[in-house]
Amino acid sequence: MNLGLSLSRNATRHPDKMAIECEGRQYSYDMLNRHVNRLANGLIARGINKGDKVAMMMKNSDHFVIVFYALMKAGAVAVPMNFRLTASEIEYLVNDSDAKMVFFDHEFMQVIHEACEHSPKIEAQVCIGEAGLENQLPFAEILSSNENNPNVTVLEEDDCEILYTSGTTGKPKGALLDHHRVFHVGINFTAMIGLTVEDRMIHIAPLFHCAQLNLFMVLGTFLGCSQVIQRDFDPVQTLKALEEHRISVFFGVPTMYNYLLQVPDGKNYDLSSVKKCAYGAAPMPLSLLERSMELFGHKQFYNLCGLTEGGPGGICLTPSRHLDKIGAGGTPIPNTEAKVVDESGEEVGPGKVGEFIIRGETIMKEYYKKPEETSKAIRNGWLYTGDLATIDEEGYITLVDRKKDMIISGGENIYSTEVEQAIYAHPDVLEAAVIGVPHEVWGETVAAIVVMKKDVELNEEEMTGFCRKSLAGYKLPRIFYQVDQLPRNASGKVLKYQLRKQFLDQLEKENVQT
Repeated sequence: MNLGLSLSRNATRHPDKMAIECEGRQYSYDMLNRHVNRLANGLIARGINKGDKVAMMMKNSDHFVIVFYALMKAGAVAVPMNFRLTASEIEYLVNDSDAKMVFFDHEFMQVIHEACEHSPKIEAQVCIGEAGLENQLPFAEILSSNENNPNVTVLEEDDCEILYTSGTTGKPKGALLDHHRVFHVGINFTAMIGLTVEDRMIHIAPLFHCAQLNLFMVLGTFLGCSQVIQRDFDPVQTLKALEEHRISVFFGVPTMYNYLLQVPDGKNYDLSSVKKCAYGAAPMPLSLLERSMELFGHKQFYNLCGLTEGGPGGICLTPSRHLDKIGAGGTPIPNTEAKVVDESGEEVGPGKVGEFIIRGETIMKEYYKKPEETSKAIRNGWLYTGDLATIDEEGYITLVDRKKDMIISGGENIYSTEVEQAIYAHPDVLEAAVIGVPHEVWGETVAAIVVMKKDVELNEEEMTGFCRKSLAGYKLPRIFYQVDQLPRNASGKVLKYQLRKQFLDQLEKENVQT
């Protein structure tokens, strides 16, 4: 049982069914399988052996799917990379992963060229479309004429992905997954929300991210669904695509839902085909959830709360409890265990804060080449997530903060998520992030970085009064900053370490000026 075999089986099972469509290019399952086989055989001819690592710096596209499945059939290990990275960041990833080859979109040829100058293990740089710069090969040159399945034995326990963590707290680490683990991500998710071969999916969130890749693209191909791929997120084009392609399953981060709601005539699109909506990466404020339910015309919303190291896997808040448990991450997904524990590993009681840990078939094998970090993260089969959480009497887990993001002011613990939810409730707020910043007396104090809706200026006094209605005095933000946008990674998580650095840089600049 391996990922490449699932594609081959669907090519036999329903060869003429649409597998993927991207920018007008449509592939049946038979056609997709033949394209994948040509590339897989070409990779083998180029010296890619079982277990070799191959990096991918590609936006969402049909080529992303073809490259990924060709690697699976060749027995190689895919290393998807964030296409927003700089040359030095890419260089770190390709060197850390021991990548032997890199595939990239034509628009990234310069940054890849710079990154690979000091990456001696990279033997080939393959440019999608036209030839790139010197020493960069065109995609067509790698293709073989052989459309048969490659003669490589790929086992369920063989490695297939190195997925790099979001890097919200520093340098990313590579979570190593095998075919067995990735398959179980899909099996668990299917059991939880009931996807079928008749579902039609759309890929808008980046495919290099574990949720869109493993929960949706790999699962959709495993089931034999029809899938539409969008290169970038544009709220108007997304609504058009949902209507035109009669999409039944939609996944987006809360920010995407927020932008869909800003489309002036958004309610005029026919979204009746969308039967299930999922979101993840960040909490969904109640007001945003209610307006999103109104836009899509149903309450079948799922909060997916997992992490890269989990495959992803973790907990889910199902539709039946969304309105009365909003803000909670949920309960364990099928075939997964979850607990909230104290420093000694003992489960905490209801309402107490501890660390969220999970155990199941989907959690990573290890951090690639990082045994010390692996031993800290995986203990007795449990993955320690680094997320602080509470659990209630019914077993619902609510994440309150990252360990490194918790604010301690005057000896009091302040959880940024709670303060952010209070700010989000303001009708003029589009986005908000809360961080702790140095304070002479209290050690840290609360700072709120806020994105207001169009043409609205932040009124600090009014905002403080609004927050005072739902927050204790010691939790109130003492500093407000209005910005045009928050720094986020590809999964939609706010990069708080960047915000803290920006604040400290600004503070230092102000001190110098005074």
